[in-house]
Amino acid sequence: MNPFTYGRAEDAAAAVREVSSAAGARFIAGGTNLLDLMKEHVERPARLIDINRLPLREIRRTADGGLEIGALVTNADVAYDAEVERSYPLLSRAILAGASAQLRNMATTGGNLLQRTRCSYFYDAATPCNKREPGSGCPAIGGYNRYHAILGHSESCIATHPSDMCVALAALGAVVRVTGTGGERSIPFAEFHRLPGDRPELDTTLAPCELITAVILPAAGFPEHHAYLKVRDRTSYAFALISVAAALEVDGGKVAEARIALGGVAHKPWRDLDAEAILRGKEPTRGNFAEAAGAILRDARGFEHNGFKIELARRTVVRALAEAAGEALQ
Repeated sequence: MNPFTYGRAEDAAAAVREVSSAAGARFIAGGTNLLDLMKEHVERPARLIDINRLPLREIRRTADGGLEIGALVTNADVAYDAEVERSYPLLSRAILAGASAQLRNMATTGGNLLQRTRCSYFYDAATPCNKREPGSGCPAIGGYNRYHAILGHSESCIATHPSDMCVALAALGAVVRVTGTGGERSIPFAEFHRLPGDRPELDTTLAPCELITAVILPAAGFPEHHAYLKVRDRTSYAFALISVAAALEVDGGKVAEARIALGGVAHKPWRDLDAEAILRGKEPTRGNFAEAAGAILRDARGFEHNGFKIELARRTVVRALAEAAGEALQ
């Protein structure tokens, strides 16, 4: 591990000020991903600013009936929070499908959003990688790409985003609250993570030195009709080949609202608003679910080792929607 200095911040303004005043400084909270990357020489921060003393560990109702989750609330505390389990069970299920109990006890909400890809070429500092060293190339495109993207990839990068929690947050239409040298702002979840394009080293739309302070969930949590399915190579402690967060509102035998988000398929959690619109006003049938799945994957393109993920994703979307519909399925 490379040498670095360490400091602690007592409030968000001080944390932002510390990071913005020191070249190569980074925030650290749970550290479950950052420390791994430092050990592999992928990340080389010159200074770490510990933000664990910031007052960002509360989960509370918002004035409009939504839920505010502080950035330092651990994944375990979110998953087992009574209000999350009651009103946003999709989020709870997604979190519990990821990582191990030990990691969920340390990992934080803000850190989960900032996880970096698990592409093996990215983690191997001896190989080229446009995400790690811009302009060096992408060996995954012609290499072993079983876990890589089938949607939204570019000639520069075919890596995928690894989070389960973020797939549920995408489906729920969350908002990310951040603060930085320019003040506070809110970022719709669909705009928080980015596709690789020709700048795959950038995972998010965060400005330099911006700090995540909370995730805001809207009032609609889809507690009656939801499902989170994760297909992986082993039953525990593995990242998704394909994951699907599905949520439905069914009224009078018709789909009033539909949400579908996929993980393991792109550089960001993948949500297709046009595919969701296909289901509105229609009966919840497997045929209609298959039509929506086809729309989501209409532009999918695989590589030598991951072409199977297109059909796998199609079937997983249909199965997740059917599970979400439950007794309402026609």
